[in-house]
Amino acid sequence: MNKHDSERMAGLLSTRGYEQTSDMASAEIIIFNTCAVRGHAEDRFFGNLNNLRREKKKRPNMIIAVGGCIAQKERDFIFEKAPHVDVVFGTHNMANLASLIESVELSRQAVCEIADKIEVMPTSLPSVREHAYHAWVPIIIGCNNFCTYCIVPYTRGREVSRPVDDIISEVKSLVADGVQEITLLGQNVNSYGRDIYGESRFAALLRALDKVEGLRRIRFTTSHPKDLSDDTIDAIASGEKICEHIHLPVQAGSNKVLKAMNRKYTKESYLETVNRIYDAIPGVSLTTDIMVGFPGETEEDFLDTLDIVEKARYDSAFTFIFSPRDGTLAAKMENQIPASVKSDRFDRLVELQNRISLEKNIELVGRNIEVFVEGISKKNKNVLTGRTRTNKIVNFVGPEYLIHKEAMVKIKEAHTWYLVGELL
Repeated sequence: MNKHDSERMAGLLSTRGYEQTSDMASAEIIIFNTCAVRGHAEDRFFGNLNNLRREKKKRPNMIIAVGGCIAQKERDFIFEKAPHVDVVFGTHNMANLASLIESVELSRQAVCEIADKIEVMPTSLPSVREHAYHAWVPIIIGCNNFCTYCIVPYTRGREVSRPVDDIISEVKSLVADGVQEITLLGQNVNSYGRDIYGESRFAALLRALDKVEGLRRIRFTTSHPKDLSDDTIDAIASGEKICEHIHLPVQAGSNKVLKAMNRKYTKESYLETVNRIYDAIPGVSLTTDIMVGFPGETEEDFLDTLDIVEKARYDSAFTFIFSPRDGTLAAKMENQIPASVKSDRFDRLVELQNRISLEKNIELVGRNIEVFVEGISKKNKNVLTGRTRTNKIVNFVGPEYLIHKEAMVKIKEAHTWYLVGELL
């Protein structure tokens, strides 16, 4: 979602005559688009912000703007901690960024604008996409789930869906502009449409987008396990363009911890969903989010998490150490886990998942797989890199004219994070 928002911010400023630069030392405007989900990200943001204090003294006309979830959550604290900041704007009023910057240029006075609810849908704003072939397409903004560790419902607000016709119209426009792959975005895509239609319309949306001519691949993130329906699984299985990859955050394997997290499913029901996915979608890749060290997590609870990882056989996982977020219920809970214990559990979890990731990739050696070529490898200019429909990275030697096209590749080597192939 933040990547998408950053593209919209760049689009807004480009229409006002600004040009993007990758050189911070020459930039007249520096924008931090922030995330508040984890403490580590917040600490890094404030560290980077503090590093600009000296540069701001050298170049007082340089404008520093802070947006995103930390801005929504910590507007007063940002000015207190970093008085050299010029603009603070929230997640709901990104559309006003250009005018806020122009206000500072004229008055040389800091400004702050935080809205309580979304004013203008980001999808109505111009965009400068990072990749010509790919576009992020938000279908629902906000979240109603209130997991006890998560700040997102407070920084992004309640769920607001876009009408089906608006989404289809945008996708057709993107395809006409050269986009071949889209990723549908939502804190919980499975809730899509409930606020408009009274029921989830996510499966119906997938089927409608599958019919858009010229579109090659459809991805989406993120699915909440409690809401992933058989209808959605069937839509993925039967869709021609819908990629066989589901990101299904489990967070923990212990029913006690899942209840404390307010996740609204059990270990058993989650594994039933996983089995339905594997049965319905041959060759599907399953990825997840897992958190260790949630308050009150015992060694037995953690072993339940390792057990669910073994049974679900994820292709890969985003693994995190719990960090308390002010304003959430989990931050106030007793029995916070010592850092050393959290670190040990994290290492054991990563070791297990890395083994499984490699085992699943080894299963692909010798197979012929369709790869969409994204570009030249950053590590080797003689190698192309791309992704399978199941979102696995494949590196192989091939001609540059294949970039942004599909190629058939035979998998020759398996590594934990990527595959090596031979162009067929």
